[in-house]
Amino acid sequence: MGSPSEPPDADDEAARRRRQRDTEPIPRIRREDDGPHFGEGPSYGDGPAYSDGPSYSASAGYGGSGGTRRVRDEPIISYAPPDISADEIAGLQVDASGMPVQPRRVLPLEDEPTPLVARYLFPTERYRGEWKRHWIHLITPLLVGVVATFILGYLSGFLAGQDVGGLTTVAVLLWLGVLGWVGWKIADWWFDRFILTNKRVMVVNGIITRNVAMMPLLRVTDMKYEQSPLGRFLNYGTFILESAGQEQALREVKHLPNPNELYLRVVEEMYEPQAVEARLSKEEAAAKADDGA
Repeated sequence: MGSPSEPPDADDEAARRRRQRDTEPIPRIRREDDGPHFGEGPSYGDGPAYSDGPSYSASAGYGGSGGTRRVRDEPIISYAPPDISADEIAGLQVDASGMPVQPRRVLPLEDEPTPLVARYLFPTERYRGEWKRHWIHLITPLLVGVVATFILGYLSGFLAGQDVGGLTTVAVLLWLGVLGWVGWKIADWWFDRFILTNKRVMVVNGIITRNVAMMPLLRVTDMKYEQSPLGRFLNYGTFILESAGQEQALREVKHLPNPNELYLRVVEEMYEPQAVEARLSKEEAAAKADDGA
């Protein structure tokens, strides 16, 4: 063992210094290209940036009390609610029977057939309506009557001045005959009916000799209506019904009024008879409620 006056061993001193150097923390040297960091500079709450370098709030608008810039100003687009009418909403509603509640596309159905039509219906079929032909059906006899009146009236006056009473009488009788023929055509038009039931379509015409033609709805394979420019203006058309590609007595019916309404009724009766029954039941219930009130 050495004496206390001896100097410390040089090797022990060198080892102690090495241990001290190895255990000391190594200071971090910050360089200019290190970028933003979290250790130095303003803290999270003191300013808009995390370090001395470029701050997030000043460049990209990520937040902070001082960062009020945005990347770009975008217009704020506001959308107004769609304008939906009451009729459109009614088309999406259903009643208690499950049928859609929507504006009526056709006129109300008639309650009872006229005596002229009732005789051709049997008890188990439901009456849907009857239509007279459009007044355009009378245009030919009416024009003949008007022209005959002018011509024969002028002829009668001329013959009366010539003192030929016999020819004047013939002209007057001829004019009366033309008026009788026009009246016959008007009466025939009045008794001419197109009839629709839940089972068939019929055409009844004739005054002395009655003609009744009918076609079951189940046998109708094709149906269409045609309208000329005058027909579109005056609201009439010609219906063409086909059954199994064969010629039928009820194939073409001319001069029917309101062809679009009639077309909808026939098609609805062919493809949606339950809808017709539901509508009729609803109308009957409403009528009874009104009577009770």
